[in-house]
Amino acid sequence: MRSKMVFLLLTVFAVLACGGFPASETATPTLVPPTQTPAFTVTPLFTLTPTITLTPTITSTPTITPTPTFAFPTVTVNKQAHCRYGPSAAFLHAADLYPGDTGTVRGRFEFSSWLFIKFDKLKYYCWVAPSVVVVVGDINTINFTDMNLDAVPYYKNGPPQNISALRSGAEVILSWDQVQMTTDHDRGYLIVAFVCQDGAYLWWTFSYPDQFTTS
Repeated sequence: MRSKMVFLLLTVFAVLACGGFPASETATPTLVPPTQTPAFTVTPLFTLTPTITLTPTITSTPTITPTPTFAFPTVTVNKQAHCRYGPSAAFLHAADLYPGDTGTVRGRFEFSSWLFIKFDKLKYYCWVAPSVVVVVGDINTINFTDMNLDAVPYYKNGPPQNISALRSGAEVILSWDQVQMTTDHDRGYLIVAFVCQDGAYLWWTFSYPDQFTTS
């Protein structure tokens, strides 16, 4: 605004100096309103491009194929029989079996054909001869199972002492000291041995009904 007023005064002084007005008259300057300067139009230097939000790619989750559960061979008892604490008839009775009883094969013995069974009606396992059950399934898929002699009830009597073996020709005589047992705890003796015959070791078991047989 100040620059415009200076320009106007200079114009008045120039008119007076050039004799533009009569000497007898006092020059009265005419004020001309300044021309309005048009407003500047601001041109944006750049246009903001909106940020593109990327949509995440959905990766498909692979389908998990469940591993099939191993199916134990099943058994059904075909005659009244005993389930025993070991894989031969020499072991103590563990449970009574009746026709129609069912279970599954959980093991087999390496030196006999007996099977280690979990019967549905029992809370424990026991051994049966294959002749008293009908088996459905392949028992060759079942691992061998060792005897668990700790499971045989012996009432803490302990094994007999002074065991000896004496060969006499084709015979071997075993002898031992008597174990003193009360009548209600008397279960006799169990022999589990390997016998050499024709150059091969054969698994052999035998039991005696009472404490009085000592050889």
